[in-house]
Amino acid sequence: MLPHFLVLFIQRPTIKLYCLVEELQNKIYKRKEEMECAYLNMPSFMRAMFVMLCALMILPVLTHAKHARVTRHYKFNIKMQNFTRLCQTKSIVTVNGRFPGPRIIAREGDRVVIKVVNHVQYNVSLHWHGIRQLRSGWADGPAYITQCPIQTGQSYVYNFTVIGQRGTLWWHAHISWLRTTLYGPIVILPKRHVPYPFTQPFKEVPIILGEWWKADTEAIINQAIQTGLAPNVSDAHTINGLPGPVSNCQAKDTFKLKVKPGKTYLLRLINAALNDEVFFSIANHTVTVVEADAVYVKPFSTKIVLITPGQTVNVLLRAKSKAPNATFAISARPYATGPAAFDNTTATGFLEYKKPSLSSNKSNTKKLPLLRPVFPKFNDSVFAMNFHNKVRSLANARFPAKVPKTVDRRFFFTVGLGISQCSKNQQCQGPNNTRVAAAVNNVTFVMPNIALLQAHFFNQSKGVYTTDFPANPPFKFNYTGTPPSNIIVSSGTKAVVLPFNTRVELVLQDTSIIGAESHPVHLHGFNFFIVGQGNGNFDPKKDPKKFNLVDPAERNTAGVPSGGWVALRFLADNPGVWFMHCHLEVHTSWGLKMAWIVQDGKRRNQKLPPPPSDLPKC
Repeated sequence: MLPHFLVLFIQRPTIKLYCLVEELQNKIYKRKEEMECAYLNMPSFMRAMFVMLCALMILPVLTHAKHARVTRHYKFNIKMQNFTRLCQTKSIVTVNGRFPGPRIIAREGDRVVIKVVNHVQYNVSLHWHGIRQLRSGWADGPAYITQCPIQTGQSYVYNFTVIGQRGTLWWHAHISWLRTTLYGPIVILPKRHVPYPFTQPFKEVPIILGEWWKADTEAIINQAIQTGLAPNVSDAHTINGLPGPVSNCQAKDTFKLKVKPGKTYLLRLINAALNDEVFFSIANHTVTVVEADAVYVKPFSTKIVLITPGQTVNVLLRAKSKAPNATFAISARPYATGPAAFDNTTATGFLEYKKPSLSSNKSNTKKLPLLRPVFPKFNDSVFAMNFHNKVRSLANARFPAKVPKTVDRRFFFTVGLGISQCSKNQQCQGPNNTRVAAAVNNVTFVMPNIALLQAHFFNQSKGVYTTDFPANPPFKFNYTGTPPSNIIVSSGTKAVVLPFNTRVELVLQDTSIIGAESHPVHLHGFNFFIVGQGNGNFDPKKDPKKFNLVDPAERNTAGVPSGGWVALRFLADNPGVWFMHCHLEVHTSWGLKMAWIVQDGKRRNQKLPPPPSDLPKC
């Protein structure tokens, strides 16, 4: 009889040890990533020997397991943990005491089951950003949209299957500002024996870009909501939770990537920052973009990657053939176009080349010069437009771009800022007791007290939401020119209802009210195709003629250009309630969000199943 660990390996015949480690991870949280890294960092001949040894022992039963769907179990304990950054220690909300949180690893077609147990004082919900959630909307995660939050001492099991997706996505909290520290990567490997459509990397490295506040971010956003003013900006940007060498703080606060000369590395970039789009670059190195939002793209080379909050980008880094006598800065700094203050710091890590053991000398290593990348100006919207235009789908037989060529419904949404009147009981610090607000088509979204998906599924929408979200702005004006005299926004919990399989075209138009600004808009439950973008006001007669319906980028988060527009198309083939919002958390807090309700189709596999029995209650 085979040992238990080999039986598990039979069920998951993969070339990477972490797929075995995942199955056991409920008992070995603190050891999991160390074991993953140890295996991935083994010399290639040792990995080959390991795989060959296991293959010889399990070969007789591999055929039976070859096509079995794998269920991957995780347990996320939400708990407080002390972390020190910028020379100060504070208690933060974490998963399993780790920051950033643990990696979720699966293959295309796998089922993922994550039990989340809430041990903190805050209500919690988690969102699996970019996962399509086909007929599993109960697992999507945004609080009061698809579920009530998980209350203190309670738990919820998120259960979904990864269908037709492979690449890098991520998970994060989806309530208040808890995603400041509650986030982690999702790595979806291709199906077994299916190669990448690009060079097989020597090693894969998740790189998560974030922000760090010295103060308690829940207190910061609560104060901002009470006063009606903008919240304080972050104190630092981070790379894998580390800000880099800041003042006299400890050197261990710096992310380091050690590479071997001539090897190719797949960097899985994730922007988990709350409020900043980010330029990413490695000094004196060029990377090749091969994937965006878990969709393969036509490869293109660049020295700088622009990535908005919510987006992921996979790049190939080819190390130089010989180890240079230098250390290279891995840097991330903000791209900011709005009128408000922003965190103008740069997160820094180090790219270090491994040298032959005979030539290694610690004293010499410390003296190596540090080279830094050169970035565009912080508000270089021309660079942003050009970079986003380079992202194109592969659009080939193996990975087709299924762009809706015809459209059933057209929508034109303005996105931007405004002001709203505060209640008489509230003392807001804006003119005449007003506060800053954000809106879609002049509607600032009011969060309900129960989840929209529950109200929709059980036909109990009365008093919860209305279905009269406007398809166009309530009045026309020069959207990117002189703003109208009245910039008061309306409010409500409004949604758009779509019949199943509706082909949708959505134009998102930035406005200059208070100030033009780029808005990274994320749509839950779908990927969309970015068929066009431009500066100024969208022209419905001229601009559609230039739409790219051949190989447009397919994403789940799109940057609406500052003072411009972006056109999206998607097929509403996923029944449920789906949130759409700006992924700048401050704008989401101010109301730049809305919901789409996709009705059930006629067939059984086109209908949303009932909710799970442990769905949290409000």
